[in-house]
Amino acid sequence: MLYVSLNCQYLAGARSMHNSRNYVFSTGRRLLCAARSRLANGFAIDECSFHRAAVQLSRNRKHETNVSALFKPVQVQANVDDDDVGSELVGKLEKSELLKILNKFAQRREIKTLCSENGLDSYLQQQAFGSFRRYCIEAENLPVDVHITFSDIMHGAGHIDDIFPYFLRHAKTMFPHLDCMDDLKKISDLRQPANWYTNARAITRKIVFHAGPTNSGKTYHAMERYLSAKSGVYCGPLKLLATEVYNKANERGTPCDLVTGEERKFGISENSPANHVACTVEMTSVNTPYEVAVIDEIQQIRDQQRGWAWTRAFLGLIADEVHVCGEAGALELLEKICETTGETVEVRRYDRLTELTVENSALGSLDNVMPGDCIVCFSKHDIYTVSREIEARGKEVAVIYGGLPPGTKLAQAAKFNDPANSCKVMVATDAIGMGLNLSIRRIIFYSLVKPTMNERGEREIDTISVSSALQIAGRAGRYRTEWEHGYVTAFRSEDLQTLQRILSQTPEPLKKAGLHPTADQIELYAYHLPNSSLSNLMDIFVNLCTVDDSLYFMCNIEDFKFLAEMINHVPLPLRARYVFCCAPINRKMPFVCSMFLKIARQYSRNEPITFDFIKRNCGWPFKLPRTILDLVHLESVFDVMDLYLWLSYRFMDLFPEAANVREAQKELDEIIQQGVFQITRLLKNTEAGQESETPNFQMRRMTHIKEPRLPSSSRGRLTERLLAQGLLTPGMLSELRKEWDAQQHTQPQAIASSKDTQDVATDSDDDDSYAANTKKTRRKRKK
Repeated sequence: MLYVSLNCQYLAGARSMHNSRNYVFSTGRRLLCAARSRLANGFAIDECSFHRAAVQLSRNRKHETNVSALFKPVQVQANVDDDDVGSELVGKLEKSELLKILNKFAQRREIKTLCSENGLDSYLQQQAFGSFRRYCIEAENLPVDVHITFSDIMHGAGHIDDIFPYFLRHAKTMFPHLDCMDDLKKISDLRQPANWYTNARAITRKIVFHAGPTNSGKTYHAMERYLSAKSGVYCGPLKLLATEVYNKANERGTPCDLVTGEERKFGISENSPANHVACTVEMTSVNTPYEVAVIDEIQQIRDQQRGWAWTRAFLGLIADEVHVCGEAGALELLEKICETTGETVEVRRYDRLTELTVENSALGSLDNVMPGDCIVCFSKHDIYTVSREIEARGKEVAVIYGGLPPGTKLAQAAKFNDPANSCKVMVATDAIGMGLNLSIRRIIFYSLVKPTMNERGEREIDTISVSSALQIAGRAGRYRTEWEHGYVTAFRSEDLQTLQRILSQTPEPLKKAGLHPTADQIELYAYHLPNSSLSNLMDIFVNLCTVDDSLYFMCNIEDFKFLAEMINHVPLPLRARYVFCCAPINRKMPFVCSMFLKIARQYSRNEPITFDFIKRNCGWPFKLPRTILDLVHLESVFDVMDLYLWLSYRFMDLFPEAANVREAQKELDEIIQQGVFQITRLLKNTEAGQESETPNFQMRRMTHIKEPRLPSSSRGRLTERLLAQGLLTPGMLSELRKEWDAQQHTQPQAIASSKDTQDVATDSDDDDSYAANTKKTRRKRKK
């Protein structure tokens, strides 16, 4: 039934698609055809394969969006003239006759043709006709020219088509884009992004591509050229990598500055910039000339969220030599892009320096874990489960996952790498794929499926890509470490064959590079569409933009839109609103989102966001976490401080205490480190139901978020997921428990009562209503 249903879904979608967009269904068609072939040959089909096919098809149907629906109508103001001059000249109009004329006008085929010629499709026509009809019928007096035209038609002295100029004037007032559609399309013409960077096009750049797998020395050779140059810039994907380059350069006597979204450090002094810079790729300057530029992990140019930053750096860097490092699959795309810039690519290929062996047997049991092993999981829940089970076997564990602060990651890596340390096993997510130097003997994939969120915020499960698997597996057997021969295997025997197949492949060639609307482009849109929200402007831009589909794609803007909609009601200048929405925030963390909104409100009132503001809202000072819930909350607070520092470099006047926040963040990093060191104890405390010392957090209750009541003894799967994912904070859980306990004492009488008590309020804000209903119940019993 599942197969039939999906096949029907595919056929229905195929019938409805436009011929010019046939290609967007190719992936879904290929998956379904493969499934059909396997069924015909008697093979079993896993439901995940069908899921992927259906997901691909549903994604593709997104392309059929009606662009006109994105333009929000503007309210047309009624005629402001107090005197009804039209009635004085030709007499009053009969509303019933007027309505007949308007309905006849809207149904005329000639009028619909004229509308189409003037940019009004059927969707806009329907809205414009309805608005124009209401405007004419409900107005106390119409403009003189409109009034006289209607009067002439009623008396046979005019034709019904004479109304069209006035209707079109009304429609253009409703939809301002009708007068500027050509301008909007010109602004969003992204077919030649190379021409945006005139300074880079004015010089002849030497492009060198260092292609090779993990542990091949490709980045080392690029960095040697960087350090020997008179000036240079390193563009990395992570703060950790940029910081590592900053430290190494200064240790080797090459003064180097560090520039990340949240931090600035100087190799010489603040007033004397160094000639070398290490930065995260988003912070790359395309206005400063360098002798050598290094762009690391170039394959990230295909990333749906951040790919635009690599595209911008590759096209815009003003450097005599641009050294690009990454997997060989990026070469073809880079060569095609260089054809548009008139540049050529010099390729230097590297082989892996150490041997990597895929084992013939799976791990099978955690009893078989050995020193130097790293078990890679793709969810926090698995991280917690595996860590606890290994430590239950008497082995110390280092833990690394994406949500940890950089200092904590480095501390865990140092603990694992230290030969004198008793910790010989690591449990980590794919965060180890880049940015950390680890001495790993064997990589063990705990699972091969990774949960992700698609552009609509829906949870999806899919097998990891070849590129991702090779990147992670390549971390085993690092050159010049204790374990130079690396090994790879799976935890489950049923995954081993799939893993061997994935690792035997080469990464697919990159097809396209990411692009993203700039602040200047959105400002131009806002000038033409002053009544549109920022989220709406982004939607319109993405749907109107013209992109060279053979080389580029528009990056996912869902995170940007999420933040734009969150602060839509906060009065901010457009440029400031755009900057706020570019902030690096994990929208799945409610506390961080809540603080983002509070900070935006404070900024809109032109009030400084001080360190006291942060302490008051985050609950400073902190103590060591006692449960996983506490740890997750502290990680959220760390992200809030990151947000403050990020904004402090863009709005210095209203974020004046970056130094104090940074010192507090360092202290918080140490607290989190201590929590991670005893993560097993935190897990036990969480399962035992021990409450955090909530007075230490002094959290204000987020009254705008309604949470379900949970009994204090509840420890089901839902509760565990909420704890592990950080969807509840210590203060919130404490409030929920108190409310539940209070309800348990007062509810028995209400439960025993009749239907009249079913509407008893349960929120703490409705205690008066609850008491009143309870009294009514008691009076009924007395009767």
